[in-house]
Amino acid sequence: MRLRHDTIGTAFDILYLGLATNLMLVLGAAPVLAVAFATDTSRSWPLLALLAPVAAPGLCGVFAVFAGYSETRSTAVVATFARAWRASFRRAATLGALAAAVLVVLGVDARAAWGRPVGAVAIPVLVTGMVLVVAAALHGLAALAERPSARVRDVLRASVYLGVRHWPLTLLSLVVLALLLTLLAARPAVALGLAAAPLLYVIWANSRYALRAALEPLRSNRT
Repeated sequence: MRLRHDTIGTAFDILYLGLATNLMLVLGAAPVLAVAFATDTSRSWPLLALLAPVAAPGLCGVFAVFAGYSETRSTAVVATFARAWRASFRRAATLGALAAAVLVVLGVDARAAWGRPVGAVAIPVLVTGMVLVVAAALHGLAALAERPSARVRDVLRASVYLGVRHWPLTLLSLVVLALLLTLLAARPAVALGLAAAPLLYVIWANSRYALRAALEPLRSNRT
């Protein structure tokens, strides 16, 4: 009976963690989601790129919730999210802005090269660059979730190197991210209400494992 009680309690904790985390994610990314759902993204992508940095601290908050539960089984979702969001806001937004700017430049270049002879060489290189930028941003946000005082350049250096070094985990994270975005486009209520937390947990777990060698050194870095 004791085991059954503990199992039921754990199940309810995980259910609450997932639902509350999804709610915090929606609140943190509200401006981006509002534009994405209310407009044609093929036309409004410049505005989405401009607003993307606003959502970055929200992802840090989500990753901090996962870290808290993993380490201490903490289910204080709102408090943990708010604390991480506030602590990481400036650096996470900076990282998000850098990633968005580079993605826009590479995307525009790829679009310009499409259908031209140079595209056969340039487009694969540009797409690879875009993939690396997304991967580095995910790893960087996972690092800032636990080390919000780390310098952005240190986070980026570690994220790029360790993301490439642990490329199977990085590739899995990118596949999971693509699945989440596909589900978000097709079934936004399901994606934001149910699927976001478990899928983002996979991304966080992969990123944290890849970054384990850098998280301790990042602890001592200050602005």
